[in-house]
Amino acid sequence: MATYPMKLVTIVCEAYALDPVKSLLREVGAHGWTHFPVEGAGEGGERTGDIKEFANVQIEVVINPDAADTLLSRLEKELFSLYCMIAFESNVRVIRSGKF
Repeated sequence: MATYPMKLVTIVCEAYALDPVKSLLREVGAHGWTHFPVEGAGEGGERTGDIKEFANVQIEVVINPDAADTLLSRLEKELFSLYCMIAFESNVRVIRSGKF
């Protein structure tokens, strides 16, 4: 079985940031992503999903390493100051590299 190295970028942000993040994902060349509501607590306090507009979402995207670098850099420069948000990357291996 052949595998290919890629990056999994995970973004957790307030629901208001979802559309700007999705636009940025398209701009850096992401072919697809997954997002879902999440709850949690951190430096900014606890966020529950009681009110959809004030909930957090988690977005996951598998992309090539260069695109991951661009994505993280642009998130920091363009969106971190506007929204409550964290982002991190992980190394992953995929089987069908053409899907990403």
